[in-house]
Amino acid sequence: MSAYFIFTRDTTLDQAEMDTYNQQVRATFAGHEVKILAAYGAHEEVEGPPTEGTVIAEFPSMEAAKAWYDSPAYREVREHRFKGGAYRALLVEGV
Repeated sequence: MSAYFIFTRDTTLDQAEMDTYNQQVRATFAGHEVKILAAYGAHEEVEGPPTEGTVIAEFPSMEAAKAWYDSPAYREVREHRFKGGAYRALLVEGV
């Protein structure tokens, strides 16, 4: 069953760190089946606090999504995201 990682950036803390993250994150998908469904496109907050943007990534399963998130390549790159912005991340299984 498909699974979806949803990353929501509440605020940017350090643009240089975000730039580094954005330059390196695509390489972390190598060897992982992933489809980016949305990435910082136009959005409208309907409920809740405002956000700067959202990324939605589809994986074939929860296990596949966790394998990417916990991979050595992504663990290294995500440190730049942690320093660069205040995010919320959610992993949800499809129906």
